Amino acid sequence: MAIKVGDTLPEGTLTEFLEVEQQGCSLGPNAFKVSDLVKGKKIAIFAVPGAFTPTCSEQHLPGYLAQHDALKAKGIDEIWCVAVNDAFVMGAWGRELKVNGRVRMMADGSALWTRALGLELDLVERGLGVRSQRYSMVVDNGVVTQLYLENGGGYSVSDADTMLKQL
Repeated sequence: MAIKVGDTLPEGTLTEFLEVEQQGCSLGPNAFKVSDLVKGKKIAIFAVPGAFTPTCSEQHLPGYLAQHDALKAKGIDEIWCVAVNDAFVMGAWGRELKVNGRVRMMADGSALWTRALGLELDLVERGLGVRSQRYSMVVDNGVVTQLYLENGGGYSVSDADTMLKQL
């Protein structure tokens, strides 16, 4: 069953490739417990089927980069991009699109957290394995307050402009 508004995010681990060493975090891939990351924060999360794919690279991620300041002004503490890719791929994609820390590029390499959300997308027949459905959500202290799930391969409700209008 898929997550819905009012639900608490399931426990899971996401990995982020860090370009710069930080307090308690080394250069390279670092694993983070979702429950620790969301504690006391309002987070805009959007998920894409895959890094470097056309809609994801040309519209979805760039839209959140363009609306970064406006989302922050509406009380969003962090913006996350989640994909079923490894942390090295997510880090490279972030560098390619010049994310520069405005969006956290969160890897769910084995789709474990995506499956816990009930938002996996089976693309095995197309040679792409299990991926994430395209969606966006607002999470406040771990609780989903908004959720925009795309139908099929669409891109019409999970964009940054739609989220911004609803905040």
